[in-house]
Amino acid sequence: MLKMHHTKGMLEAGLDEAGRGCFAGPVCAAAVILPDGYRHELLNDSKLLTEKHRNMLRTEIEEHALAWAVAMVSNEEIDEINILNASILAMHRALDKLKKVPEFLLIDGNRFHAYKDILHECIIKGDGKYLSIAAASVLAKTHRDEYMVNIHTEYPAYNWVSNKGYPTRDHKDAINEFGITPYHRLSFNMNEQLKMDL
Repeated sequence: MLKMHHTKGMLEAGLDEAGRGCFAGPVCAAAVILPDGYRHELLNDSKLLTEKHRNMLRTEIEEHALAWAVAMVSNEEIDEINILNASILAMHRALDKLKKVPEFLLIDGNRFHAYKDILHECIIKGDGKYLSIAAASVLAKTHRDEYMVNIHTEYPAYNWVSNKGYPTRDHKDAINEFGITPYHRLSFNMNEQLKMDL
């Protein structure tokens, strides 16, 4: 069972990102502060959920969280500062948008840059350990997926409606045939990736 708190008595925000391993599109991060005692039988690491359940939980979380925010860092910015720094920047931007100021931050993963003077803890695989991080993982994933579905109409050959910008076979085949788009990350070593599994 996922834990509600890391540090009792502190207003905690969980943070997670989606889209780090993609060829195209932004990286997206979410910050979520859940009410004390919050539970939902389906809430877990977004990667373990079906798309239907993620979308249902998105509505549930956005309605019941004490505060939540989502922010993105573009593929151009990723190329400038690298994907790790872009992921952390997306988390900082999400925190900037929160309507409440948390007292403690729970970060999914093992790297983070301190945000203002707020205490934080990095939790490896935290989206499977803490409810607030799991909630953030759901929001980051669903908001980014929605973005990729919207831009799919501009470049349908890459099938972003299905692969969401990840390096799937159909995405690799489209890049080999049509080249890259303004949404692709130039810093991602696609040439090496494209040779794999061919």
